[in-house]
Order: sequence, then C-alpha cells, then structure tokens
Amino acid sequence: CGYVGRALAESLMAEGVRVGALTRNTASARSLRELGVSKVIVADLHGREWHDQLIGKYRAVVNCVSSAGGGLDGYEKSYYEGQRSILEWLGPKGTDTYVYTGSTSVYPQDGGVTVDESADTTEAPETAQVLLRSEQLLRASKGCAKHWYVLRLAGIYGPGRHYLLDSLRGGMPSLPGSGSHHLNLIHLQDIITGLKAALTGTAPSGIYNLCDDAAAPKEFLLKWLAERLGLPVPCFEPALSTERLRRRGGRMPDRVICNAKARKQLGWQPAFKDFRQGYEDILAG
Repeated sequence: CGYVGRALAESLMAEGVRVGALTRNTASARSLRELGVSKVIVADLHGREWHDQLIGKYRAVVNCVSSAGGGLDGYEKSYYEGQRSILEWLGPKGTDTYVYTGSTSVYPQDGGVTVDESADTTEAPETAQVLLRSEQLLRASKGCAKHWYVLRLAGIYGPGRHYLLDSLRGGMPSLPGSGSHHLNLIHLQDIITGLKAALTGTAPSGIYNLCDDAAAPKEFLLKWLAERLGLPVPCFEPALSTERLRRRGGRMPDRVICNAKARKQLGWQPAFKDFRQGYEDILAG
C-alpha cells in the first residue's frame, strides 16, 4: 500500500468501505492508521509471516505493489514472489475479486505503433518479463477469485508524484536519450477509477491497459511544461545514458498504448485525457 494503494484506500473509505492494508514502510503504516485504515500490517509482501495476521475471508484483494529496489532481484521479490505469497494466503478460501496492477512496460514494440492487450510481449526486457510471470501466476491460479483483473498501468503521475515537473524546477539542462519516443501516462485519479471499476467484478476477467487518450513525444511534453512554467526548455543528449536506458538497449521503445478495451469492457474513461489536463490540475493544486 504505497502511492496508489493509499489513494485507493482513501477513496474506498470515503464511500464507507472497510479497508485493510499491508506495507513494508513503518512511516506509511503510521500514516495509514491515522487515515483510518482498519487493519495495517507492516511486512514484506514476498514473505509469509503476515499470512496469520489476516484471518477470515476478504471480498476483494488489490495487489498494487511496487519494486523493492535492488534491480532485477527486487522485481522478483516484489512482483513475482509477492504475487505468489498472496495466492498462497488466499488458498482455497479465495476471494470475489482480485486486481493486480502491472505495467505497460511489458510491450516492447517500437516505431510509433499502437498496441493493445493482444500485442506480442516475448521480447519484453528482463524486468518486464518478471511482471509477465507474475501476471501468469494470477491467470493460472484456480479458484483464487471469481473475477480477476490485470491492469497494466502506463507511466504514473499525479499529486506528489511528478518527476518531470520537479526536474524542470530543479534545473535540468540536458536529459539522456532522444526525447522522440511517446510517453504513455496515467494520472493517479484515473488509476483509482479504473481500480474501482474492476472491483465491481462486472467486466470479464482479463488484462486491461490503463492510460490516457493522447500519448505525446517526451520532448513535446517537456517543451510545453517548460514554457508553462517559464523555464528553459531542456536539451536531449543521446550519448547520455541511465540504468533504465541501458536495460532497453540504449533507447526507450516508441509505442502508443491503446485503452479501448478498458473503455468498452470496464466502462472506464480517463478524466485527464492528456498530459496538459493532468499537469494543469497538479499546478492548480
């Protein structure tokens, strides 16, 4: 229960839903208790010691874990082993609805093509392969949930999480890469409405992409944001690199994620249809 989980808990509790949470961070746990979360457990998701602390049947489970850090090993612990731990805890008692937040990073396509949930993922990078394996654990589990959903999230941003905005304000003369690839984004508020749409259990079980309606090249987004803030527009330096770029072979894939399935089957649509609406909301806040 981190950035996404806390926002979901807050939204559900405002509607009278009783919510429990698991987090590995003691400060987050304290904040969640102050928020009014009924049961807060501090533990590593991939462990088993928390299983005995949750007794009884839960109507819904949401796994929105993020990486524990430490590169590929951190991904294995958080996503794959964490998923396996939850499924073991559920066992034969199961639950009505299970929702897991994956990532659109599993799509390796390039060349500006539009991709949906049927796109080939066999060439996904190592970390994304871990996410795919954790998805498969859920899909292959028998009887763990009457309804299950994998929500593949695009790049997350929102109140308190706006790396590009912070970087511009902190002075960012140059960036690694070319900046020509499309950024597929999803605002926190739209993730929450997507999660709640899945939690109703009325849509067919399966995989759904959650992203806004208008992916834009990174250089275009940064130019707009810099001009909106009255700051210098940063330059891109293809020779510069980061660990993430190195894992991607020196460049980010250029593809546009399609959200049509989530719109049609989940009955969901983003309130922030493009980055302009999302960042204007953040700046207004």
